[in-house]
Amino acid sequence: MRACVAPALPNERDVILRRAVELGASDLLITAGHPVMMQRAGVLEALGDTPVLTPLDSRRLAESFVTPALHERFLRDLELDTRHFLPGVGHFRINLFIQRGHWGAAIRIIPLRIPVPAEIGLAPHVVEKLLSTTRGLVLITGPTGAGKSTTIASLLEQLNQNGPRKHIVTIEDPIEFLFEPKQAVIEQREVGVDTKTYARGLRGALRQLPHVIFVGEMRDLTSMSMALTAAETGNLVISTMATQSASQTVTRIIDSFPPHQQPQIRAQLSLTLRAVVSQLLLPRLDGQGRVAAREIMFVNQAIQNLIRDDKVHQIPNVVATSLRDDMLCMDDALGELVDRSQIAFETAYAHFVDTEKRAAVQRRVYRASDLAGGGRAS
Repeated sequence: MRACVAPALPNERDVILRRAVELGASDLLITAGHPVMMQRAGVLEALGDTPVLTPLDSRRLAESFVTPALHERFLRDLELDTRHFLPGVGHFRINLFIQRGHWGAAIRIIPLRIPVPAEIGLAPHVVEKLLSTTRGLVLITGPTGAGKSTTIASLLEQLNQNGPRKHIVTIEDPIEFLFEPKQAVIEQREVGVDTKTYARGLRGALRQLPHVIFVGEMRDLTSMSMALTAAETGNLVISTMATQSASQTVTRIIDSFPPHQQPQIRAQLSLTLRAVVSQLLLPRLDGQGRVAAREIMFVNQAIQNLIRDDKVHQIPNVVATSLRDDMLCMDDALGELVDRSQIAFETAYAHFVDTEKRAAVQRRVYRASDLAGGGRAS
């Protein structure tokens, strides 16, 4: 494992990264026995005509992303998260791993420019409501690769560009989007480089006069407890979770604590949680990348009561019937994207929860298709 291996030439690595960005890839996968693979619009495919990588090839490419110190850490832990910057091209989040004794890397491509909320489909009234929150907990959730980091970066950049000056502290593992301070004072701290753990970074952030704290992920009991405490003591805390709905998010947080603590956590969460945005990224009908479908829940008195009284299973009903409070359930979000011809009904089909709503959207699609067909026939 510690044998000397010739490093990949920087231009070899950089050519691959540059080509992936040019082709609109969101991710790259480097693993022995396959060509360099890219994910584009949710589809995994070979990156151009790259050859099948030998174990030596995959190691040389993966190794080119690490410093000697990181190299030693990787050999010790056999897992490593780091980042890479290619000027004029993009930022890259790197996960190094070992499979069957061979080095590999999964690479997330982070664009240089942070998109504004409108560019990623966030409605102005939703953005205003999310960012007008001055204290409490706001969560952006969804499966891996659902664009959570992009959504949060877009919201933070909105704060950075507009409104009163704020102090924003981020705790990330690793840092993804890099912010250029404009209106805001922004400090980005990387776990393992600038702070030891999420929990330590969050605890320290509370002493740094923050207005907004972004925690890269609420991944364990300690970070969840610290985030709730930070939100409870007058800060706006924004974070992510790998959950797929607002109700599942609430349940996951509560169930992470021991049973004897759960009544207290329900009460605390009912008072601190302000909003949950759960999103999916789906292939666009026109083939031009992907579009986000988002369930949006703002915590009102009814939802506070449901959380406190351990009736979380009723949250979806409140979300589905609270359009005037700017809430939107995932089924309705999917229906809107289908109606606007942004995604195919077949793409949305598997993600509907309510079969009646799915059937209603299907009827609209078939009716529109029949009318279009009739128009052409006449």
